[in-house]
Amino acid sequence: MKLYSLSVLYKSEPKAVLLKAAYDVSSFSFFQRSSVQEFMTFTSQLIVERSAKGSRASVKEQEYLCHVYVRNDSLAGVVIADSEYPSRVAFTLLEKVLDEFSREVDSISWPVGSPATILYSALGDHLSRYQNPREADPMSKVQAELDETKIILARKQNSCCAIM
Repeated sequence: MKLYSLSVLYKSEPKAVLLKAAYDVSSFSFFQRSSVQEFMTFTSQLIVERSAKGSRASVKEQEYLCHVYVRNDSLAGVVIADSEYPSRVAFTLLEKVLDEFSREVDSISWPVGSPATILYSALGDHLSRYQNPREADPMSKVQAELDETKIILARKQNSCCAIM
């Protein structure tokens, strides 16, 4: 499970405006990193442009899964992850980031903002924290503990039956 990109955009007509983004392209070769990052930026903008306000969607693009959330106020977020990353956790991350972003960055600057002018530095922290969804998301952590408990109980049941 891997997160590659976390972006905040503004859905304006006709194009989406990238406000801030964080990338983890460390798994790609050094010479591919800039083109992979450009691809992720382009894909994020394209998905936001094609999504309706107030919608959430997951779109498969090559071997990646792009999760997009466009709020009614035109603020949008995109997570690009591998296909194993849980979509519920991705949408939880997007909602958290967009709420935090809208509290910290004045909505007047959204339509004219750019990554250089928007002062919001938490995306990189969120991207690294959510690399392991079991640690970042309480529901995933509970589910993992429940799965472990089931395995332990099944082993005990099998060993008890084998003794008898």
